[in-house]
Amino acid sequence: MKILKNSKIFVAGHTGLLGSALVRKLKEQGFQNIVTRGHKELDLKDRLAVNLFFEEEGPEYVFLAAGKAGNISLCATFPATFLHENIAIQDTVFEAANQFGVKHLVYYGSSCTYPKHSPQPIREEYFLTGGIEETSEAYASAKIAGILACKAYNRQYRTNRFIALIPNTLYGPNDRFSVENSHVFSALMRRFYDARRSGQKEVVLWGTGNPRREFIFSEDVAEASIFAVQHAEELENHHYNIGTGVDISIRELATLIAAETQYGGEIRWDTSRPDGPMQKLLDSSKFLSLGWKPSTLIEKGLELTYRWFLDHEAGERK
Repeated sequence: MKILKNSKIFVAGHTGLLGSALVRKLKEQGFQNIVTRGHKELDLKDRLAVNLFFEEEGPEYVFLAAGKAGNISLCATFPATFLHENIAIQDTVFEAANQFGVKHLVYYGSSCTYPKHSPQPIREEYFLTGGIEETSEAYASAKIAGILACKAYNRQYRTNRFIALIPNTLYGPNDRFSVENSHVFSALMRRFYDARRSGQKEVVLWGTGNPRREFIFSEDVAEASIFAVQHAEELENHHYNIGTGVDISIRELATLIAAETQYGGEIRWDTSRPDGPMQKLLDSSKFLSLGWKPSTLIEKGLELTYRWFLDHEAGERK
């Protein structure tokens, strides 16, 4: 079933990294009946408020890009908050979507739901086959619950309405650019930008720089999400990995971001600090076999992200 151009589409979390990309891509593809609500307008943890919203607005499609997210440090510091808020949002929105006849809901898991010591690249079949990373286990548990919920609703109600996607590490416009609270891509951008502005002669980064990570541009994930709904009849009742199939070392990433931000000082690696897992690459061949593929190389995605950063975070144009 194809989404009609006048279909009512609810993008939950529309101001965030993925939600804003979804709104942009939906509009680019001609969908104009897009419904959004800020947190102050609609608390997605409030069951009565969410039910009333679904009853009055009647969204036909839902992209659930809302939730509590953060880096490993935040997940480890506030595990109960991450667990509670994500579980509450998922449970409330899933129930409303089911009760009020949403045609399709797209849910986003996380690569941290896979076992800590998964073989590389990580296939969907490795889900729940081993222990997860301890520092993010509360957040990961909530995401695991959401993935299982999609499968459970589809099974119990004999439908394919609930679609679970697991994108690897996202980056792009509307990300958080904080040294302390962001993921590595946006944190490095902030570090090097600030270092250039303040004239620092060196930037010290943790570890050896050898671990490899897979990054995917937010607008590519948005396109994959729309593609998934348009091809829902071809999907099986399990989650799908969404990635580029290409990873990059943190050292290479730092070099790219330093060049983009025009930082000319020295990059020094503090090898007394931990590296973390040496690789985290998803096998996205199942979803790619349906006919979708990412279109944004990391160099182009970096350029677009930095341009947005300068306009909205730094207050200057490159």
